Amino acid sequence: MGPFENFYGMSSSPIVANGMVVLLCDQAKDSYLLALDAATGKQRWKRERPQANIGWGVPIVAGDQLIAVGSTRVDSYHLATGEPRWWTPVASQGSMGVPVVTSETLIVTTLGNDEPMLPSFESTAAQYDQDKDGRLSVQEFAKDKDLGEHFGWVDTNKDSQIEAAEWNLARSYGMGEHGAMAIPLNGRGRVESSAFRWRFRRNVPYVPSPVLYQGVFYMAKSGGIVTTLDPATGALRKQGRASGAPGDYYASPVAGDGKVYLVNQEGKVSVLKAGAEWEVLAVNDLGDECTATPALSNGRLFVRTRGWLWGFGGR
Repeated sequence: MGPFENFYGMSSSPIVANGMVVLLCDQAKDSYLLALDAATGKQRWKRERPQANIGWGVPIVAGDQLIAVGSTRVDSYHLATGEPRWWTPVASQGSMGVPVVTSETLIVTTLGNDEPMLPSFESTAAQYDQDKDGRLSVQEFAKDKDLGEHFGWVDTNKDSQIEAAEWNLARSYGMGEHGAMAIPLNGRGRVESSAFRWRFRRNVPYVPSPVLYQGVFYMAKSGGIVTTLDPATGALRKQGRASGAPGDYYASPVAGDGKVYLVNQEGKVSVLKAGAEWEVLAVNDLGDECTATPALSNGRLFVRTRGWLWGFGGR
């Protein structure tokens, strides 16, 4: 497999479903979904995703559907064959969070933009296109320290030149429908945003996935901001901070035993009493950097920090 062309590298996790190992490979070009027989490793099916660009999402299974959230759209496929079922355009600064399913509804969270994150190609070229050939070279682009770091992913054909079409594609990332969105699972073909059951656009996380637990939808983002919604209507139930654990959040929340567990990058584990009106029960400082989502199994909580693997359980 590979080589791959993705701004942060490839990081989508494989999933096991219906006797298959399924891997989503979204990248700058030649994106695809791959399903292998879990027993033999032989290919069951492969589905090209020509409309998908860079992304880091992990697919999920909803009944007989396989759902893939990309940076510009959500696609549903027949799990058994990989044949397309429905799709809807969404906006994201890079698909990362895994969606959840409830009552024939898919709830997707994407962080988008209300304004393009890059200036227009015309204004950029007027400033940096020194040879006036209508393109931006590596040398010309590097003159702007802030823009220079973006050259690698904007240059999709890897010819060391950025043309207007490549720039405008990158500029469109994050523009469109975004936020927490409830999408019906019974669609066919293109599903318009008017068919969404609800949308919520405040305090949506960039990297962490949401969690659905005991009839409450939870989102946690950097700053320790926790938001709970009614999964049926999208109505706000509570929004506040996990006091004692601010900072950046890359790990996703997990839930069990009537509690919700959050871990920030500093390694502080917040334990919330589950419920629409959640409350902080405790904050535990592991004293080591953590960006990995905790795991729950057989009454134990496992947390992987940079230097340690921790296991917590009842007596």
